[in-house]
Amino acid sequence: MKLPENLKYQKSHEWVKDNNDGTFSIGITDFAQNQLGDMVYIQLPEVGKKYQAGDECGIVESVKSAADVYAPIFGEVISINNDVVNSPELINQDPYANWLWQIKAADPKDFQKLLDFQEYQQHLDDEN
Repeated sequence: MKLPENLKYQKSHEWVKDNNDGTFSIGITDFAQNQLGDMVYIQLPEVGKKYQAGDECGIVESVKSAADVYAPIFGEVISINNDVVNSPELINQDPYANWLWQIKAADPKDFQKLLDFQEYQQHLDDEN
């Protein structure tokens, strides 16, 4: 299982990349896509909509099940990745190269509150 060290994570299995301009890219982890199986449908949040950290803002659906995707930090959605909407299997091919949406953070310091890769790995170990 891949777990990039340069990203932050949520216990609900989203990853977050700091784009270094007050925006953040968000996707689901390798663990999540592996647990779900072959992706068949992805519903993403609306551009312009604001979400609080922890809000449900999307759905990823596989041949096995569906899972909600949660906002990791408070902010406004500025972009969605239509490539993954049109070809959900891209998430299975490389979940870290295929972000779901981007958000402009209300407070970029919220990023620091997320789990680093070691904390996320510990969370995965504790779950199993």
